[in-house]
Amino acid sequence: MQIIASLSLIPGPDAVGKALAWLESVAKRHGWPQKSAFRLSLCMDEALSNIVMYGFRGKPEPGAISLAALKGPGLLGVDIVDDGIAFDPTLSVSPELASSVEEARIGGHGLRLMRHYLQDIQYRRESDHNHLRLILADAAEDG
Repeated sequence: MQIIASLSLIPGPDAVGKALAWLESVAKRHGWPQKSAFRLSLCMDEALSNIVMYGFRGKPEPGAISLAALKGPGLLGVDIVDDGIAFDPTLSVSPELASSVEEARIGGHGLRLMRHYLQDIQYRRESDHNHLRLILADAAEDG
């Protein structure tokens, strides 16, 4: 996959909003189908929200997040690289779905959502950095 745009962020309360605005502008500039842009944005939002909320707890430095928008034959993607606490979301198990509204709890279902929409989720830890790649099958064919 080829990098078509990149962005650097400092983790904080406005990082996710900046990232979503950036991805929206990339999608418009490159003519991504609206459905594909929405799905990838939703998944990136989920991943980044968790990185910002939990990935830098207890770290003395401000930290850094790098994003790269990717395009390949029939695929779109986002690379997220951060120097936060090591966490491999591909090893996490999604919680069971509640059998009733009374048993349902808020939160904890983001990975299920990502697995539903994405073609693949890849993770590696390298040089004290988390490397997360979100890969989406381009929805251009299904309107």
